[in-house]
Amino acid sequence: MNNILKDVLKLKRRVLVVDDEEINRRMLEKILSSEFEVITAEDGNRALEIIRREAGRLSLVLLDLIMPGRDGYEVLEEMRDDSVLRKLPVIVLTSEASAEVKSLKMGAADFIPKPYDLPDVIIARIEKTIQLYESINIVNATQLDMLTGLYNKEYFLEYALVMDQFYPSRKMDAVAVNINRFHILNELYGRAFGDELLQKIGAVIKSFALEHDGIGCRYDADGFFLYVPHEDDLIGRLAVEFGRDGTLEKRDILNRIRYGIYPDVDRKFDLHRRFDCALLACNSIKGDFQKRSAVYDSSMHEREAYTERLIADMETALKEGQFKVYYQPKFYIRDEEPYLSSAEALVRWFHPEFGMIRPSDFIPIFEGNGMIRQLDHYVWKEAARQTGEWKRKYGFATPVSVNVSRIDLQKPGFIDEVTDMLHEEGITPEEYLLEVTESAYTEDSEGIIAVVNSLRSRGFRIEMDDFGTGYSSLNMLSSLPIDVLKLDMGFVKRIHENEKDLKMVELIMDIADYLDLTVVAEGVENEEQYKLLKAVGVHVIQGYYFSRPVPGDEMEGFLRRRIEYDNSRKA
Repeated sequence: MNNILKDVLKLKRRVLVVDDEEINRRMLEKILSSEFEVITAEDGNRALEIIRREAGRLSLVLLDLIMPGRDGYEVLEEMRDDSVLRKLPVIVLTSEASAEVKSLKMGAADFIPKPYDLPDVIIARIEKTIQLYESINIVNATQLDMLTGLYNKEYFLEYALVMDQFYPSRKMDAVAVNINRFHILNELYGRAFGDELLQKIGAVIKSFALEHDGIGCRYDADGFFLYVPHEDDLIGRLAVEFGRDGTLEKRDILNRIRYGIYPDVDRKFDLHRRFDCALLACNSIKGDFQKRSAVYDSSMHEREAYTERLIADMETALKEGQFKVYYQPKFYIRDEEPYLSSAEALVRWFHPEFGMIRPSDFIPIFEGNGMIRQLDHYVWKEAARQTGEWKRKYGFATPVSVNVSRIDLQKPGFIDEVTDMLHEEGITPEEYLLEVTESAYTEDSEGIIAVVNSLRSRGFRIEMDDFGTGYSSLNMLSSLPIDVLKLDMGFVKRIHENEKDLKMVELIMDIADYLDLTVVAEGVENEEQYKLLKAVGVHVIQGYYFSRPVPGDEMEGFLRRRIEYDNSRKA
């Protein structure tokens, strides 16, 4: 490696000499050839041709200003307007003092006066300029996102801090921009299309930031930040700028762009917090095809504070037993009289300050930060304990189902953990159902299917939960390892009002019967829904029509009625 480095350092820098007079080209070539690799061009057109072709290999351009045809000023102008070529240093060659200032303003790095009577000075100025520009380019490479040319997040925050210091009283807006379901675009059209899209969005962000005296960055794969002086309807103005690029209208890109803004930021918050707020607003409409922008406000702040409080209190809640497992009865309805067939374990949080917290408030939070595994484990253990207690008390066990996430299934040792837990409580896998969401089968499907097959080989029955909300198609059912199909309540909600929903359930029942799958319908709330589901052949229902979720002691009433029902059938 050291020898390779030495060889690289020995390589001569390549310098382009542009001059219409051959004697000047030969003179400079003779002066420089001991230190540099020299190539030459006799006019501006030939120079630009070489520069564009050799841009990645050139270290410097020596450029005469006065030439026939395209002169040195025009070459400087074209290089200045090109994002790649402007990084290449140019030293102008001139005998006119007045031309020096003009060329420096146009982007030249230095000048060498004619005639060339001080070779050592010329070489020293060239070496100094090359070193300076190489250092600048290295710094830029570390602070810029290579794809879009915007700042990366770290440098963006540093420059934003400097802006705050120079303009302490200026009102500022923090903006987050991202692309809804960007990964789908990559899958549909390829990574090259995705990169081109990011470059176009980055160009708009950069232009908008410059025009509004702000700065922008790319903070992750498809996310951008803007920090600009406060304006009313800033998001509307930004959306207009995106609309000017007609190519973004293709494939419905404009409708995928989401904006989150924290207007007139509170400077008591550090910069990380300000952009977290903007990002929170942006993410609040992630997946929403109706809303394209959101504003961080007091209600969102309160919600964020509430979320943080729940996260902070979770460990204590587990230790103090604030989480309670409730059970919602499931009834088999294919017989003349419905009877209790199983129950679903559901968790409730009885917070000492907030009272009973709905699962919809805390489950998504814990799924997002990974704490759901601790809560799942608590529910599994409590449901197994309760089922074992009922089995010992009443002589039989009504199966109880628990929710298992994709993360749970991928955990090493999961199968042994659950099996050992049931063994400790004296219940069998047939008495303990595992509900796996439909979406789990679409992510790492091969790995999930392998684990589920192992579970079934040990006697567990698997319910596919929330069928109809994910991405699986009906024809996938024949290849997925499941025993029970659980219809999402969305199918049931309008079954008595919408003929199409009813037809869909009938179609699912035909397939389920063919595949020998038990079908459970959840969310059944009234008699009309119950009768329609019974008529199309659904096996099991759960919902408020029979019972809300109840604590363990109330669930025992359903168990006793099941015993009475079994005894009456024997008699």
